[in-house]
Amino acid sequence: MSRLDIRAYACPMTWVKTRIALDRLAPGERLEVLLQEGEPLDSVPRTAEEEGHRVLSRAPASGEGAGAWAVVLEKGLPREAAF
Repeated sequence: MSRLDIRAYACPMTWVKTRIALDRLAPGERLEVLLQEGEPLDSVPRTAEEEGHRVLSRAPASGEGAGAWAVVLEKGLPREAAF
């Protein structure tokens, strides 16, 4: 599983960085995204699902500092291939 730390970024860069990382994966591969609570924790998983990916888990990232969360995404099929 790949890992991406976007805690230093604000929206919309959090999704931009996540999408670039997902684009590098094959369908079915997983990406763990470390992000801060608040808007990134709301928007990144929501946008990922809107783009056809699966949110497998969302939990506080122990040992990563206050407010850090880990979201595990599974890359879905490209939009045009999903139908």
